[in-house]
Amino acid sequence: METTHVHKTLARTLGISVATAALALFAYGASAQEKKKEPAKKPPPACKTLKAQAGCEGRSADCTWVAESKDDKGKVKAKAYCRAKPKEPAKKADPKKK
Repeated sequence: METTHVHKTLARTLGISVATAALALFAYGASAQEKKKEPAKKPPPACKTLKAQAGCEGRSADCTWVAESKDDKGKVKAKAYCRAKPKEPAKKADPKKK
């Protein structure tokens, strides 16, 4: 069987295609073994966005429920809401006495 120019070109192209497919399979196998990173946890919603009393009181560490206020006639002056507790100021170091 004679090898023609077309036959040589087809053999080379087939060889390159097989090599590319083998490299792709090795890369896929390597990436499948990598540890997947866990998605970052979202911070809890801000206290002022909570509308239910139970949700606000459930986060007693950082939120406070403020009840609605009414006037003498029973009309609502301010609706109830949830707010963040004030943060404690940073403690200052005691000055050293000489």
